[in-house]
Amino acid sequence: MKQIIYIYFAAVVLLLSACTDDLDQFPNVEETAQSVFSKPENYVSALAKCYASFVTAGQEKGGGDADLASNNGYDYMRCYFNVQEAGTDELGSTWIEGDNIGNLTFLTWDANDPWVADMYYRCYYSISLCNEFLKNATDASISGFTQQEQEEIRLYREEARFLRAMAYYHAMDLFHDIPFADESVIGSSNLPVKKEAPAIFNFLTTELKSCSENMLDIDACEYGRAPRAAAWMLLSRLYLNAEVYEVGAKYDSCMVYTQKVMDEGYVLESEYAQLFNADNHLRVGRGNEIIFPLVVDATHVLSWGATTYMVCGSVDTDYGPLAETVGCASAWSMFRIRGEVPALFDMDNDDRAMFYTDGQNQYMDNGVDDRTGGYFVQKWSNLNDAGEAATNTTSDGVNTDYPMFRLADAYLMYAEAAARSNSNMGTALGYVNELRGSRNAATVNESELLATTDGIRYKFFLDERARELYWECVRRTDLVRFDCFTGNKYIWQWKGGVKDGKEVDDKYNIYPIPSAELSANPNLSNDNY
Repeated sequence: MKQIIYIYFAAVVLLLSACTDDLDQFPNVEETAQSVFSKPENYVSALAKCYASFVTAGQEKGGGDADLASNNGYDYMRCYFNVQEAGTDELGSTWIEGDNIGNLTFLTWDANDPWVADMYYRCYYSISLCNEFLKNATDASISGFTQQEQEEIRLYREEARFLRAMAYYHAMDLFHDIPFADESVIGSSNLPVKKEAPAIFNFLTTELKSCSENMLDIDACEYGRAPRAAAWMLLSRLYLNAEVYEVGAKYDSCMVYTQKVMDEGYVLESEYAQLFNADNHLRVGRGNEIIFPLVVDATHVLSWGATTYMVCGSVDTDYGPLAETVGCASAWSMFRIRGEVPALFDMDNDDRAMFYTDGQNQYMDNGVDDRTGGYFVQKWSNLNDAGEAATNTTSDGVNTDYPMFRLADAYLMYAEAAARSNSNMGTALGYVNELRGSRNAATVNESELLATTDGIRYKFFLDERARELYWECVRRTDLVRFDCFTGNKYIWQWKGGVKDGKEVDDKYNIYPIPSAELSANPNLSNDNY
């Protein structure tokens, strides 16, 4: 049911600004929430806006009629890509000044950083949309509709709970102790209270278990909607990183939910590149690898962020491959991958090593903004399966969906949890080698999974996740889990702003709540900024 993504209904747009209470907003439009939600046919439009809030920046094509008055004006996923990738060993953004990304790149941000603030408000904008939907989708609210309409809206309600949980997860992972409010606060004059990460963790695990019970399974779920396996994947990520969120190790639970995902009917793709091209919507659902995509479409969901940012940003007008080789009408000349990640690959025997190296230095010896340093990434593409450009990216962006969750990650999360808990190692090794075999990479043995390398325990998984998931917005979270994002355990070029890299203060494991938000809500604070 593509309409779940393609229909937007302006009456539920909640307008926020950096200096207002982001969790206690009311519709600022011609119609009211009461009039919108009085009609059962409008619920799909309201839910569509919740989905679209992750990939669009406004009500019009390309972000016009903006949802938020923000620093940079870009969508959720452009912000998320930057805060998860820019400061890691996976990304060198050569357009540092133009994209205002220097502090993210060198791990020197503060509470006034524009990207940090925009990410924070994007999270809470999506949360607010979901809260508004849930407030108006209670059994009492929909009791006057037909039985069929009520059943359909109840399904939508579980998806809205999942989407809210995903935004809250991102907020907790990035900012740790955060303000919390659910649909019950709408209409209240009380400011949101801060909850510590363990409390948010407990809310999310309870919420995801509950909503997954009524979400659609792999066969019933239509393209663009979140199936129950998406909730299980989010639970798995929560449990894998549980120690970071100060709730103790939860590896057994991670294995339980990744196994549920693997038993659902998804299958690893044999053509890695097709997971990231303009026809990757064909790789969703039973017999395929993508579990839940964020839909990007040049006609209905044009965004200058999300996958358009990744595809157009990874080719250069003066260096590297021609723009048309990834289906671009023009190049944005922005992104490289830092030299440490290509060094992890057997470049001739791994389908995932999708780098353009001709004329490029592997390392960025002359600075991150030197466009001759760093290989180009050709993983993300606007080409269809026939090798043709799917859209005119100058006017319409790309047609490539963003795979938020895919089966390969479930394999790796299960195996890492098994290694860390020293259990089910035979099964874990089988999953790792099945995945590597599908990518034409050499098999590994159990001792490699358990080894401490360069002083980093279970480093195989940190490296393998980079090989499998680079530029998929998990690298910062992975590095934090391995105690490698800050400190001196793992150093990469330009970490901390110097060529050879340096130790970085541990405070940078957590982003600061924006200064403007602290001024607006005295319940909030930053410990180290």
